[in-house]
Amino acid sequence: MGAMNEGHVPLQRTLFNGGGIQRSFNLGTMSTYTIVRQAAVVKMQVDISFSAASIIGCGVMTGYGSVVNVAKVEPDSSLVVLGAGGVGLNVIQGARIAGASKIIAVDINNQKLEMSKSYGATHCILAAPDDKNLKRVADSVKKLTGNGADYAFECTGVPALGAAPLAMIRNGGMAVQVSGIEREIQFDMNLFEWDKLYINPLYGKCRPQVDFPILMDLYKKGKLLLDQMITQTYKPTELALAFEDMLAGKNAKGVILFD
Repeated sequence: MGAMNEGHVPLQRTLFNGGGIQRSFNLGTMSTYTIVRQAAVVKMQVDISFSAASIIGCGVMTGYGSVVNVAKVEPDSSLVVLGAGGVGLNVIQGARIAGASKIIAVDINNQKLEMSKSYGATHCILAAPDDKNLKRVADSVKKLTGNGADYAFECTGVPALGAAPLAMIRNGGMAVQVSGIEREIQFDMNLFEWDKLYINPLYGKCRPQVDFPILMDLYKKGKLLLDQMITQTYKPTELALAFEDMLAGKNAKGVILFD
């Protein structure tokens, strides 16, 4: 729900027990109604379901934007995606839309890897839980790409893997830390050799008024898969189950539907 801050005037738009609630991105979640800033409102210009529209604002935008706005992935390039969850799948389909020719999905869950093929993964690598820093995965990526991928995206949210994408890319390649790790981690500086770039962007450098219409147009043209990504819907009374399924990695995206 967020931190309480009774003295901060902007938080008074959403109250709990008389105190303001700090909401992520000033939006909030799991509410029947919410008040948002005008800059956060984008009119839907296409025929789209509530469920499909609801996932654009974070997971889809973060994944797609990390490919298109941040890395600016070029056609016929190669990339590896660590983690094939909701965000990772959108990195994958963002790469497909951008024209990447080799899209390598990596996960410890074979079900997620199978799912990733529907979104554009050309190769899949099943990682072993005991593969520290994914060194064996890096060896497999280099065999598939030659000297390493042009781009690597970390979408696992596991702090210990924060430096892992650097091991997957060639000299001069780019590693993108998508999952937003906010922890102190250690880096082996040898991983940066040579001329590698490491970037930690926010929300795929989202510009809602620019990017959301683009995403909706891609959806309308059938290039951006959204309906297929919603593998389960839940009632508000099933929140515990929704979180349980999310943590178990059962869904690409789970959506809570209100009556």
